[in-house]
Amino acid sequence: MTGIVQRLNAAFAAGFLCVALAGGAVQAQSADVETLMERLQAPDLQNWEAVERRIYDAWSQSGSPAADLLLDRGRDAMEAQNYDAAIEHLTALTDHAPEFAEGWYARATAYFLADLYGPALSDLGRALTLNPQHFGALSGVGRILSEMGEPEAALAAFQAAKAIHPKRPDISEAIESLERELGGQSL
Repeated sequence: MTGIVQRLNAAFAAGFLCVALAGGAVQAQSADVETLMERLQAPDLQNWEAVERRIYDAWSQSGSPAADLLLDRGRDAMEAQNYDAAIEHLTALTDHAPEFAEGWYARATAYFLADLYGPALSDLGRALTLNPQHFGALSGVGRILSEMGEPEAALAAFQAAKAIHPKRPDISEAIESLERELGGQSL
């Protein structure tokens, strides 16, 4: 990928990041998810992995058995490293349930695993528009931008993810690494 294309993709992703952080069309969340999101902020939280899993479980419930089946099939195909099949299932899901943020996030993951960064960034942007609190999508944006050589934008994405989910060590490690790469400058 040329440098110009990389910068355009990074700017495109950063634009989606800004829209997502500004509000966007927020996915309605249950009171349970809101409570779990608040628990992630507790300084003394010991079982953050269990809280995180419950959040992802809640986000994975579309309310449609057909959509849930497509999500499961897409995830199963990713686990089997059949990324083309995963993308097909998850495209059917995003067509069937375009307001289901987790469908966009899952397809972004499949695109990323297939080394298709442009479509992955686009889907992460859509997921974040629907669910601005999706720390996994923010981390995904950060990871892709970092791999594309856009450390400032990557750092901003990881910092946004950490503001929502301060417990994940991989997010903190990514921030530390990017800050070192940038010579200690902070955004």
